[in-house]
Amino acid sequence: MTVFLLVFYLLLSAGLYVVFSKAGEAGWKGLIPGLNFVVWCRLIGRRGWHAAWLLLPIVNIFIYAGMAIDMVRSFGKYSFWDSVLAVIAAPFYFLYLGASKKDKYLGPTLIAERAYKDQIREARKKGDKVKLKRLEARNPYYKSQTREWAEAIIFAVFAAAFIRMFLIEAYVIPTPSMEDSLLVGDFLFVSKVNYGIRTPQTIAMLPLLHNRIPFVGGRSYLRKPQIGYYRLPALEEIDRNEPVVFNYPEGDSVYVFPDRTWSIHDYRRGAISNPNYVRQIQTGRKKLVVRPIDKKDHYIKRCIGLPGDELEIKDKVVYINGEPAEKPRYIEFIYQVEAPGNLNAQKFEDWGISANDILDQNGNTFFLVLTDEQKEKVQSMGREVRIEPYQWPADQEGKFFPHDPQHFGGMTWDNYGPVRIPAKGETVALKPETIAMYRRAITIYEGNSLEERDGRFFLNGEPADSYTFQMDYYWMMGDNRHNSEDSRIWGFVPEDHIVGKPLFIWFSLKDGNLFKGIRFRRIFSSADKR
Repeated sequence: MTVFLLVFYLLLSAGLYVVFSKAGEAGWKGLIPGLNFVVWCRLIGRRGWHAAWLLLPIVNIFIYAGMAIDMVRSFGKYSFWDSVLAVIAAPFYFLYLGASKKDKYLGPTLIAERAYKDQIREARKKGDKVKLKRLEARNPYYKSQTREWAEAIIFAVFAAAFIRMFLIEAYVIPTPSMEDSLLVGDFLFVSKVNYGIRTPQTIAMLPLLHNRIPFVGGRSYLRKPQIGYYRLPALEEIDRNEPVVFNYPEGDSVYVFPDRTWSIHDYRRGAISNPNYVRQIQTGRKKLVVRPIDKKDHYIKRCIGLPGDELEIKDKVVYINGEPAEKPRYIEFIYQVEAPGNLNAQKFEDWGISANDILDQNGNTFFLVLTDEQKEKVQSMGREVRIEPYQWPADQEGKFFPHDPQHFGGMTWDNYGPVRIPAKGETVALKPETIAMYRRAITIYEGNSLEERDGRFFLNGEPADSYTFQMDYYWMMGDNRHNSEDSRIWGFVPEDHIVGKPLFIWFSLKDGNLFKGIRFRRIFSSADKR
């Protein structure tokens, strides 16, 4: 990317050299960084200080496009396609204008356009219909309604795309993994500025789409070219217990099905329960989709552990560095509820127990996902109601990260760890009994080759007994602790996967369905409900 920008700037400077010369300015001014943009502004009819807008990230893209269009207009190029060429290939168009014998510099286009419009207004004010008709017939600045609409739509789409890419993006909660803090059907605005703007790595894509083309299917981007990870300075650090939007860490190789996306790791671990999906993968009818970091699916979870923390879960309680962690207000667990007859569904809805919270019913036995407050309310429905914590089946071995039962056995949803979360600059020993915890971070996230031969490790082909991490990592968990695929399943979230900070809920549909109604109380409420 650096080479591309350097070559582009050199070509642009050469283009400015020739158009400056043709416009009566000294050509060498087009080669001096900063001065060339000041002179450019003057040649199109703007004050020199207008070039300072080019120093402002994101805004500078639109300022540059406007200056390029006004430059070619100053040479009498007023058509729609002239404007398009000026935006996408300004250096080459400027070189062409400088070499063309028939194209002349007509003066600052913005000044000339204002003067022409003043003449039209004056003729209309005086009622001089003949002059007015002549001016309108010869108006080089006239744009048809079709062109006006086309330019407005193009500008709106690209402005929205840049805002979405760099500043704020809208998301919708599709699953109950964060209930009851964030509900299925909540629409969020997420800031990409707070934790530092992450510059795009995938640069050839359809605007306003993430990774799939709606209805049609298929990728909405080209896998190449790709540029490296870079993040602008952050306004704030990620705090413990904040909800965070990030790219799904295991989402680099996935199988896309109508109801959800499964990673190749889910398939290998036997986590895909739909036999039809498994059959499609085994027969090759379902192809593996490979995605770059910024095109992986978006997840939202609560950041429980920060870089350098030691995390452990004991009897459902999270401990950070040996101390009990703050417990989210709306944390949920699965309970087995025994009740005579059916429970009152209307009361469930009033208490915030959604359809997603009723996992199963077998006669008078219900399996419900409840907060502490909801548990007390269900208990209040009668003395005969019995509520017990759900007992997980014994075949959970190997389900949990790092998926190494030999060295990390005995992990469950409620008893997990201890886990040391890597921090940038922190060194870890490479040992057969611990390597499973950090192998993916070292190889996939940080791009190293790691081999193990006869109990010894070789890092990028060289013998090594330790590794120093190049990035910070985070531990993310859902508030719906028994129904959330989170770091307990796929491990650490690298810093280059962090997308942004949820700001507020701007709209909310019950269970994500318009026909079920709107949750008016949640509109414009905070997305960080602790």
